Amino acid sequence: MSDAEIEGATLQICKIGDSVGLILPSELLSRLNLKEGDALYPVRQPDGSLLLTPHKPKHARAMEIARKVMHDYRDTFTALAK
Repeated sequence: MSDAEIEGATLQICKIGDSVGLILPSELLSRLNLKEGDALYPVRQPDGSLLLTPHKPKHARAMEIARKVMHDYRDTFTALAK
């Protein structure tokens, strides 16, 4: 499944028992390296759209901060590692 096919795909909301859910095509699951039972976390974007990510948003933000700190203080960390 190409990027264009992924972006052009339509996912329908279906009734599953007493709930509703999305059916993801197997090609999409394979491409995204997802399997049954994996968790996706919804993250509202500034433009009002919704991002589904397999990464916990708080963890991703913490890692972003950690990378910035490690970059900003790389000389200090290098000196401490000696």
